[in-house]
Amino acid sequence: MRKILTALLACVAVGANAGIKESVVAPVRIVWMSDTTGTAIKGSGILLKDFSGQVSVNNSSSSAVLTSTPDKSASILLDFGKEIYGGLKLYTGMPAGKQAKHVRVVLGESVSEAMSDVRQPNNAMNPTNEHSLRDFTLSLPWLGSAECGKSGFRFARIDYLDCDEPLHLRFVEARSFMIDDPERGSFECSDPRLNEIWKTGAYTVKLNMQDYVWDGIKRDRLVWLGDMHPEVMTISSVWGEMPVVHKSLDYGADDTPLPGWINGMCSYSIWWLIIHRDLYMYNGNLEYLRTQQPYIRGLVKQIDSLVDKDGKEHLDGVRFLDWATSERKDIIDSGMQSMTCMGMEAARDIAKFLDDSELLDVAEKCLKRMKKHNVGSCGNKQAAALAVLSGLSSDPDKDISIIADGGSDGYSTFYGYYMLEALAACGKYEEAMRRISDYWGAMLDLGATTFWEDLTYSDVAKAGRIDNFVPEDQFDIHADGGAYCYKGLRMSLCHGWASGPTAWLSRHVLGVRPIKPGCSEIEINPHLGDLQWAKGVFPTPKGDVRIEVVRGNDGKPVCKVQAPKGVKVHNRTI
Repeated sequence: MRKILTALLACVAVGANAGIKESVVAPVRIVWMSDTTGTAIKGSGILLKDFSGQVSVNNSSSSAVLTSTPDKSASILLDFGKEIYGGLKLYTGMPAGKQAKHVRVVLGESVSEAMSDVRQPNNAMNPTNEHSLRDFTLSLPWLGSAECGKSGFRFARIDYLDCDEPLHLRFVEARSFMIDDPERGSFECSDPRLNEIWKTGAYTVKLNMQDYVWDGIKRDRLVWLGDMHPEVMTISSVWGEMPVVHKSLDYGADDTPLPGWINGMCSYSIWWLIIHRDLYMYNGNLEYLRTQQPYIRGLVKQIDSLVDKDGKEHLDGVRFLDWATSERKDIIDSGMQSMTCMGMEAARDIAKFLDDSELLDVAEKCLKRMKKHNVGSCGNKQAAALAVLSGLSSDPDKDISIIADGGSDGYSTFYGYYMLEALAACGKYEEAMRRISDYWGAMLDLGATTFWEDLTYSDVAKAGRIDNFVPEDQFDIHADGGAYCYKGLRMSLCHGWASGPTAWLSRHVLGVRPIKPGCSEIEINPHLGDLQWAKGVFPTPKGDVRIEVVRGNDGKPVCKVQAPKGVKVHNRTI
């Protein structure tokens, strides 16, 4: 029944997905060729010229010619200029022989990945074909075209495998698949670096809105409910309500009958609750929230049963915050106490939205027990952030100093968002913007066009760029970086959980915060920090809110707001 209701609601939802659009992306440069003498590869520049999409019998002037030998394949590495989700379409010319030609295609999110070999056993760089094929063989027709692949990539290496006669290659184009919904939200300020970070976070999530809200487009093409929270906050700030979010939340619950934990993790079931609360505050879709009520009731009772009389949680299943803390039981225990409290706060709010007195009673009694149990942060930034955000911190000033200590060291692309939120909760907006600029900006400095699954900040100073061959005296941050399940080239360089700064900048620099469901009332309380001005658009179910903030003569922000009918604005700068 819930699936039927969700499908019907999607038909009328504000900002309902317009569908996935396929578009052509042409290569912008040739990064490398196996031969530069003009012997094995001739006319390679043709691959960068405009192409009509129609192959021609005029072979002599309109095709690159690749000739391989038994000892060496003719190979070429193309750069499409930005990360995309999709595949390739290869167009061929008219050689003398009409038999099919064979090429090996290697897709890569970095140059190093495109130059790797998945066929080598025990390759320390860890190239894989997991979740999506990115290293495979393709047959090409005579005077025609062939399409292949759907993965996340920016670079494509083409190796010609036959050596009996040349391959006439007319063009290689990427076929990109993305949602066709326009970005309603926007952000611009006096710092171009922050502007680029906001856009990159939005683009990262846009690529991951495919069949469901995925975490990654090469690897981790899965619905991870905890990882979805930063993505949902970004989606709400850029597009507004999107049925693909509903579909993904439904999948998490439908795939996990109680008493199971979503994705096997108790924390991810809690994130599922928090997402529903936050989603309703932004979008106000009460009909959709009601479809979740039976599962929410059962889940909240299950969590409550695992909180003892003294307010200490004993949740079972996989106890997980993020990978960086996965080996520290004390940190996980601290974080899980905070997370359980945050989940019950979300349940309390949801109970009020639904006018569900039974659910409200369970949540409030559990919270009353839990609020007696303060937590320490074990000197860890993730646990400190959760302690501050849950209100359970035994020493908020100390926890904020832990988050600030060492700058961007200790940040992770997932929980970095909650560190930023904790800093904002304690008024440390300038510190948060410095971390955004340093940590997420470092990925841009290394050639990123989307944000990554992981970044160890201490590696940045010694690292080479991902869009070039890495010199021997520099660290290959893709091939040699990563840890846990994302070692080396297995690591995703387009991971939705890393998009947090996009939502953060809209919420705290533009200052937009819903204070009643569906943004029927919003607070505008901008924080410029060291910025001189900021402006942007924020989507609501009633229409878009436009904000312009400048620093006044007294140094305080002055804000002009244009809001649609039905949205009451509390402008805190007046």
